[in-house]
Amino acid sequence: MPVTNLFTDAFKSKSSSGEKAHRVRVKVEENPSGGFRNILALGLVSFFTDASSEMCFGLLPSFILSELGGTVGVLGLIEGLAESLSYILRVISGALSDRFRRRKPLVFAGYCLSAVVKPFFAAAQSWVDVLAVRLGDRVGKGVRTAPRDALLSESIGEKRIGAAFGLHRTLDQLGAIVGPILASGLIVFFSLSIREVFLFSLIPGLAAVAVLATFVREVAGQPVKRRFLSDLGRVLKGRFPLLLVVVGVFSAGAFNFSFILVKAGELGVTEALLPLVYGVINIAHTLSAIPAGLLSDRFGREKVLVAGYGVFLTSTLMLLLHGSPLYGFLIAFVYGVYVGVIETIQRAVVPSYVPGELRGTGYGLYYLVAGSSFLIANTLVGFLWERIGIEAVTAYSTATTVSAIVGMTFLARRSRS
Repeated sequence: MPVTNLFTDAFKSKSSSGEKAHRVRVKVEENPSGGFRNILALGLVSFFTDASSEMCFGLLPSFILSELGGTVGVLGLIEGLAESLSYILRVISGALSDRFRRRKPLVFAGYCLSAVVKPFFAAAQSWVDVLAVRLGDRVGKGVRTAPRDALLSESIGEKRIGAAFGLHRTLDQLGAIVGPILASGLIVFFSLSIREVFLFSLIPGLAAVAVLATFVREVAGQPVKRRFLSDLGRVLKGRFPLLLVVVGVFSAGAFNFSFILVKAGELGVTEALLPLVYGVINIAHTLSAIPAGLLSDRFGREKVLVAGYGVFLTSTLMLLLHGSPLYGFLIAFVYGVYVGVIETIQRAVVPSYVPGELRGTGYGLYYLVAGSSFLIANTLVGFLWERIGIEAVTAYSTATTVSAIVGMTFLARRSRS
């Protein structure tokens, strides 16, 4: 007897809407070729989008400071406002995709907006114009991210979600590597200005939209009447709040790559070589994503997250090193491995903690918690580094990371029982 019949016979007493939802999930499990098509297509969409974004973002600081007369404080304001808006919108878009059981329209709208708005950096006459464009781009990211991750998780069997997110993350990161190379090539070999590079970013952005429209398939079920507060209550039942607490505690001490570059400079890495340190982070990130996903499918996602937290703890303790500039590259590599593991597996673990039909809402809450804590981390770490010293940063991040390791170990044991 087909698997679908066995599954639906066991749930004959369910309502028709519930039965449809279960059939959708079986279809996802039983169509690995279609599922892989979605994973690969969404990975290519992220590849082109990140190439487009990094063509612009790598040049924005210089553009704002040199051409528009902005300050470092203005840079922080722009990024803080843009990222905060993005994280808030992820909750809303995730919930909407659950309500209408359609992920692709929101994903498509988000990628379209980001592709179309970034070339307008070229028309900016003040940092306020840059802020407006940056907010538009982050609105696009906020609208698409939670529904996209829900679509990714629904496109593949539960046993292969880790590998799927690993492949997607690898392609995404390759785009982040290609983007700055394209921007530099256009400037060095074709003598384009920064504003002209911003205009050229439209090409990979439109390529992303074309791949999404042509190859990505919808896999969600029929629309159902939902209430946000009741759905929120269902998502927050069981172990998911514990996962959010652990992710929040870890993210509150997980500083971003900028501090690795600062440390590399303190170790004696010259300004001309600092981009290579950033390159090492990206390479390690790219190389670690797929292996992390495969290991999580085999040994459990919580266990791999514990290992990933341990890698971050190692990179944090390495901040205390002094001496050779080579330590800067070594710290960057370890930090890059941590990023590849965590940014892959923390997304892959969410479906195990939320109802299948509410994954959009679950991802929205995950991003809200992780993003808010991450913003706190960078603000606090910057303050500690400047006012007290690197030892205070190491102590703070060690405390949050060890706490997260304890919490995730507890969840790993609960998942086995």
